[in-house]
Amino acid sequence: MSTIIFFNCCSSLTASKLINPRIPTKGSSFLTTHKSFSWWNRHFLPKCTSQKHVQCQLQNGQQKMRSFSLKECAISVALAAGLIIGMPSLDSSPMAYAANPSLPDLSVLISGPPIKDPGALLRYALPIDNKAIREVQKPLEDITESLKVAGVRGLDSVERNVKQASRSLKQGKSLIISGLAESKKDHGVELLDKLEIGMEELQQIVEDRNRDAVAPKQKELLKYVGDVEEDMVDSFPYEVPEEYRSMPLLKGRAAVDMKVKVKDNPNLEECVFHIVLDGYNAPVTAGNFVDLVQRHFYDGMEIQRADGFVVQTGDPEGPAEGFIDPSTEKTRTIPLEIMVDGEKAPFYGSTLEELGLYKAQTKLPFNAFGTMAMARDEFENNSASSQVFWLLKESELTPSNANILDGRYAVFGYVTENEDFLADLKVGDVIESIQVVSGLENLVNPSYKIAG
Repeated sequence: MSTIIFFNCCSSLTASKLINPRIPTKGSSFLTTHKSFSWWNRHFLPKCTSQKHVQCQLQNGQQKMRSFSLKECAISVALAAGLIIGMPSLDSSPMAYAANPSLPDLSVLISGPPIKDPGALLRYALPIDNKAIREVQKPLEDITESLKVAGVRGLDSVERNVKQASRSLKQGKSLIISGLAESKKDHGVELLDKLEIGMEELQQIVEDRNRDAVAPKQKELLKYVGDVEEDMVDSFPYEVPEEYRSMPLLKGRAAVDMKVKVKDNPNLEECVFHIVLDGYNAPVTAGNFVDLVQRHFYDGMEIQRADGFVVQTGDPEGPAEGFIDPSTEKTRTIPLEIMVDGEKAPFYGSTLEELGLYKAQTKLPFNAFGTMAMARDEFENNSASSQVFWLLKESELTPSNANILDGRYAVFGYVTENEDFLADLKVGDVIESIQVVSGLENLVNPSYKIAG
């Protein structure tokens, strides 16, 4: 019999009313820390990493070191329990959201550790079905775990990973090529050739016992794999429902760079976050965001919530809580959009809990540090507009589909570079700019070209 231990942890009161700390909702009363506060004193800190080519300017050249104390661990376990079984809301207002989802099936909870690497999540989310390329991808991804083993044993494990990936590529290359879209076949074959050469180079790196060179080469090879997999997608795989078809839609993927000016931090002046947006699984949500980016909606906007659980922004100045479309002079809202494994198109307007899909696996889960999603009103599924948040949680504590975020909020992208530095952002830091750096051609019905 398993035992659930609960911890009572309260932060000091800084406002007259309590809010539900877990649900990323929109509205100024929730977003800004001077208007509200978090009941849980959360400190989810990412692991210390060394980044040689980071775009963040660190003063004094010091590496960022983060610790995870026993107290923080206890609080984290308490939050995990709350996310899994649901805690009563502490908000005394009529808008309190007492989340009380049904406990998922035990098999969901013990199905193994979730994938939390944003690159891997994006690769598995592609609308392809090619076992041969996945058999190359998996052992290359497993190198990350192998490198956690110290000494010679770790490199021996890496060598086995490389040999398995090389063998899978040689045996399955013809099947991989047959899965490429006809219009992209030449490009895909070129990438496969580079992948083959790169794996030979990685094999030599391992034989030379050059441990420091393994991870950069692994990243390069997985980039080739991901690009090959994208070349397998010939066209957008489904029709968006008619009622949303005229909205800005991202029919594919795009990437943006978000440059943030950090205030009052002696170690960090500014940082560029690279974010991949997935329109295959959230075309309406991602399209809405790219359209707003092209309008420079977020440029100059402050970070409006940063409490260790999420970083959030997108609430414009004035009474409106979202983007006011100049053509209608009304707030533009988008529907809740959730893609589920095994489905050909997303569900719209309903949470998975409302649909009774308690065991369903979302294609874009809240697994990665820096998962990007839309904030919305608690009681209105289709109220998202411009407010977005990035999750800063430890996925081991709240595994995919065993928490109250998956299936309730629309994920549409992941921060893939410098995500650890999200934890350093605070209320008042300024988004200097967000720029689309690739994939803009995948945006259809862009409203920014009509009215700006």
